[in-house]
Amino acid sequence: MHTLAVYGVVLTIINIDAHIIPDSYAKQRNALLDEEILTAVGGKIHLTEDEILANEILMKWKHKELDDSLKNPQYFNFSKHYFTYKTDIDKSNVYQIIRSMPKGAVLHVHSSLMLDPSVLVKLTYMEHLYVCYSDGDLSLQFSESIPARPCKTNWALVSDLRRLSGDALTFDDELKSHFTLFKDDDEDYSKVDINTVWKRFEKVYQAIKSLISYRPAREKYWYETLKQFYEDNVMYIEVRTGLSNVYELDGSKHPKKYMVELYQRVTNAFIDEYPEFVGIKLIVTRHRAQSVDHVLECLNLTRKLKSEMPEMIAGFDLVGQEDLGRPLTDFLPILSEAKNDIDYYLHAGETSWLGTSTDENLVDAILLGSKRIGHGYALTKHPTLLDVVIKRNIALEVNVISNVVLSLVTDVRNHPLASYLAMGLPVVLSSDDPGAWSSKPLSEDFFVAFMGVASKRADLRMLKQLALNSIVYSALDEGGKIKLIKIFEKQWLDFIRDVISNETLIWESYV
Repeated sequence: MHTLAVYGVVLTIINIDAHIIPDSYAKQRNALLDEEILTAVGGKIHLTEDEILANEILMKWKHKELDDSLKNPQYFNFSKHYFTYKTDIDKSNVYQIIRSMPKGAVLHVHSSLMLDPSVLVKLTYMEHLYVCYSDGDLSLQFSESIPARPCKTNWALVSDLRRLSGDALTFDDELKSHFTLFKDDDEDYSKVDINTVWKRFEKVYQAIKSLISYRPAREKYWYETLKQFYEDNVMYIEVRTGLSNVYELDGSKHPKKYMVELYQRVTNAFIDEYPEFVGIKLIVTRHRAQSVDHVLECLNLTRKLKSEMPEMIAGFDLVGQEDLGRPLTDFLPILSEAKNDIDYYLHAGETSWLGTSTDENLVDAILLGSKRIGHGYALTKHPTLLDVVIKRNIALEVNVISNVVLSLVTDVRNHPLASYLAMGLPVVLSSDDPGAWSSKPLSEDFFVAFMGVASKRADLRMLKQLALNSIVYSALDEGGKIKLIKIFEKQWLDFIRDVISNETLIWESYV
């Protein structure tokens, strides 16, 4: 055949292929994308007609806000530290929708760091409160007279200092600065290392703890905490607590069991006023830097409390900075011996390192039968462990904002939660220590996860599944879960109706 004729035949084939391939390719491409959506968290949820309409509204705003960010990357908030855009979150229409959304439960929070600092400051107006300022630190104590506890400077009544300041608002702002890591300033957080942040964090914890270790203050603190979580549409909480010994004005201290009774008593009073709130359970904790003997003492206390007040005790955990704390292997004999008596909800893998005792805590958390894993940040680097987590259906308690504030990640688009969501892992979103960084109890974590971490395609189904996960993977018994799901479903229907009915008002306020 003539060379030109052969060339013509080949050219015809190429043209035919070029015409045929796009349709076939597009179908394969769409099929792969559809499969990804189906396997992601929430992908298998079927929406009602009203939910579809609400979802269209939600996604309209999501795409608009993300498109604006893509066009102006210098303002793309989620690539920066949370503190740099925290005050702008309230301006988002997506956030306003998420604020009103029922969220089910919070399963990973620490008892002393849950309440907004502005409310903590109000507690300092209680009588008989003394303060000691020393080397930039603040310590508080309620007492009938000047505390006997050493102070490098002088103990003084807070009420006297506030009066003498001549400016109560400025004085209160100074007090509040000791109750939060959040500073509305120009600090370059990318230059603050993880150990420095944790030192600051420990100072905040100690200042708040010194305020709420007084029994009447703790009661007020806990009631106000429940109220804030309830107002953020959280109906059940599992609280990690070291069960500190609260004291009375005369200095007498209550035993640790009293703290469980205090939580129960105040929570029951709250439920009497807000009957949709289901309640709380406690995860008893001990700092991972403590000795084996101290941890064993706490394990035995947890066993005892579990037998005496099973409705209040969920299980046990080790807390504190994981990189500098003792690994789980140090406690294996006592943890193994107790695992048939109490459930574990262990922190593991809260680190950016690989091949260290910290990320390998994941191995021991799994082998010890931990019901959920706290953080699990390093899990994507351990494919074998990841496979086990999936097969055993072990929930991951993910706390995105905490991971930013405590220097694990800056640009949340790089957070491993993105992979966990895409793979359909059993994720529960929580907030860790929202009071310590002046966050809402849960809404801001949901917002940052939805807008900054999840796929742009992730929609209402993902949000609904995450809320349902918090119920399914909770420590509630079946009756408690059924009750909470019924409350959630009622609230969800109301939420969907509100999204649809409020859309016109939202759009008019925007334009």
